[in-house]
Amino acid sequence: MAIPKISSYTMPTRDEIADNVVDWELDPGRAALLVHDMQNYFIDAYVDAAELIVPVVDNIRAIRTLAAELDIPVVFTMQPGDQHPSRRGILADFWGPGLGTGRDTEVIEALRPEPGDIEVTKWRYSAFQRTDLRELLGHHGRDQLIVTGVYTHMGCMLSAAEAFMSDVSPFLVLDATADFTREEHIMAATYAAKRCGAVVTTDTVLHSLEREPASAGAAS
Repeated sequence: MAIPKISSYTMPTRDEIADNVVDWELDPGRAALLVHDMQNYFIDAYVDAAELIVPVVDNIRAIRTLAAELDIPVVFTMQPGDQHPSRRGILADFWGPGLGTGRDTEVIEALRPEPGDIEVTKWRYSAFQRTDLRELLGHHGRDQLIVTGVYTHMGCMLSAAEAFMSDVSPFLVLDATADFTREEHIMAATYAAKRCGAVVTTDTVLHSLEREPASAGAAS
């Protein structure tokens, strides 16, 4: 099946999500920003939910702008269009053939990659599956990952979980991700807070990154 139209919902607040198990603090010298699947094909599903997706895009853009100022690597995942069945595999059983070519594959205009940004071709829910993302983070000396984009309970949550399993500390940004439903959004954030990362808000990320970096050897 294709991506369904998504109805608007009220963005969950941080106090609706379980407390973080960890007390990690973001460090601009250790962090990278993941902008996950913000392509027209996926964002078109919010055609009737502008009041949900527009603030999410604005929040991602604010984090991305500060990241650029602080020389924090910005990584875009982008699924390719017109995927051959041998590449698409059993993903097609859930979602059909996926993206077409052209506009479908482009990142939305408000967030287009800039020169120097990293673009990763993505094949499965997790940004780490069948990609060199872990190696890219290592190359840039990064062991923290700020996770933004769509969809919260799919690629964002699973990318956060796989970052954790690769000894990269994920920070899932609650109001810089969007989902199919409020319930799925809350479920994904609750899982991340309890099992694999830190759930934060855009304001927390911006304030944390503007502080002095943590001292060498500090905990994640």
